[in-house]
Amino acid sequence: MSKRLNVGCGRDIKDGWVNLDRHSLPGVDVVHNIEDLPLPFADEEFDYVYCKDVLEHCDYIPVLRDLHRILKSGGRIFIKVPHFTARNSFVDPTHRRCFSYKTFNFFLKDNSWGRDYYFDFHFERISHNRIIFQKSPALPFNYLLEPLINSVVSLKDFYEITGLSRLFPAYDLEVELVK
Repeated sequence: MSKRLNVGCGRDIKDGWVNLDRHSLPGVDVVHNIEDLPLPFADEEFDYVYCKDVLEHCDYIPVLRDLHRILKSGGRIFIKVPHFTARNSFVDPTHRRCFSYKTFNFFLKDNSWGRDYYFDFHFERISHNRIIFQKSPALPFNYLLEPLINSVVSLKDFYEITGLSRLFPAYDLEVELVK
């Protein structure tokens, strides 16, 4: 059976997972601030790490390095963070960072930026990388825009470098890295 970690779980408790949060809430298995490194886990302990709405609240590079440490070879980390165009990126005063769909490419071995020397850890590949748009009856165009923008990398680039991203702001990014 695979061992899974739910980082910064808050009240999103997952049965059968190790639920980690800095607050002692019902269902939290490990109370620990993720910026207090190293995390209280052994090297290569987890097969899967779920990190939803967490990394924007911290100095994420050291945290990502330690999550890499506790992730087994071939393991995956799912990350959900605000896109840099998201209105909510700037509403929450605890947000320290916003992200582009290309941000996590810097953490790949032999990355396209040619800057894999920036970090002393690397992931093998990205298995999932989507720009997410808020869906509501007031924003009907987002139902069409999201699959279109995510259909090819060149459209993600076009979206982020043009005024299109300001006319139709994204909401989040979902990225899955494979160690």
